[in-house]
Amino acid sequence: MTGKILNYYAGGNTARGFHNLFESNLNGLERLFILKGGPGTGKSTLMKAIGKKWNDEGYDVEYIHCASDNGSIDGVILRDLKVGIVDGTSPHVIEPKAPGAIEEYVNLGVAWDSNQLAEHKIEILQLSEEISADFQTAYSIFHEALLVHDEWEKIYIENMDYNKANELTDELMHKFFSKKQNTQGDVYHRFLGAATPLGAKDFVPNLTEGLKERYFIKGRPGSGKSTMLKKLAANAEASGYDVEIYHCGFDPNSLDMVIVRELGFAIFDSTAPHEYFPERSGDSIVDMYAKTITPGTDEKYTAELKVISWRYSEKMKEAISFLAEAKRKHDELEKYYVGAMDFNKIDEIQKSLNAEIEKRAAARQK
Repeated sequence: MTGKILNYYAGGNTARGFHNLFESNLNGLERLFILKGGPGTGKSTLMKAIGKKWNDEGYDVEYIHCASDNGSIDGVILRDLKVGIVDGTSPHVIEPKAPGAIEEYVNLGVAWDSNQLAEHKIEILQLSEEISADFQTAYSIFHEALLVHDEWEKIYIENMDYNKANELTDELMHKFFSKKQNTQGDVYHRFLGAATPLGAKDFVPNLTEGLKERYFIKGRPGSGKSTMLKKLAANAEASGYDVEIYHCGFDPNSLDMVIVRELGFAIFDSTAPHEYFPERSGDSIVDMYAKTITPGTDEKYTAELKVISWRYSEKMKEAISFLAEAKRKHDELEKYYVGAMDFNKIDEIQKSLNAEIEKRAAARQK
């Protein structure tokens, strides 16, 4: 019997640059292997293979996906065994807290032919510089999109009834957290989705699978969705529950989802680009527009909203195009490393890591 799989992002290409949320997801691990090596050295393939092996053996597996490469992962966690493996190369550099005792660096560079790579030094440096420039351009354009989004929000903020928003939040807090626990829960910060070379992507169906209740927040920019979620997240933590806090992949200062698995619920911003609708028992809509915004606001500002929406969409498309260009160049860069690698050595490293995990599994069963 295979274990469960949880898919999420812990790094994001955002309007505030690359944003890293790895730390809280690595807390509590007793063994963390940090992979070092260039592009194309097999880090993602190695982690996927180890994740699959232990998932097939019945263990729950968490896959941390890469926002800059839709086919790659940045980490794999076997939380029951308190062990994880992560890509520790830029931009998600992992700083060890107890080197050797908890964290262990794994150098995949032992498998490459340095002389062969040196023959392509100029091309490697050129591509690396261009990739970095493409990412910086994407982040700059995302920030421009955020300023347009602020204009969008302003219309609804000026037409919002804050008392009604607070009343709705209080109702939900009472419904969810009528009972408190005398414990300190674990808090995990993640991204609901990510801006990727293939556009906006998310794992909402996977993340909410098996939960009894799902609350789909509908509304407009500036209608109080993130503020509500921040209050609910704080209340969940204060009540002693484990809580998964999912940040917005566009603006990490905003929240898009809160999950409390002990209570069996998820509540999330269910508007574009992560728009979903109720489809099963236990699903319900929380309509922030209907409950908190002055009736007729959409109609009153139709012309302005149409222009703002178009400007925002164009900026997002432009930024995504630079992520796609960075990915194209990264694929070129990988080719130099793939051609210089002895993947038999990577297989040996994979076997060694599996052997260490097997020791932990055996010790746990005693």
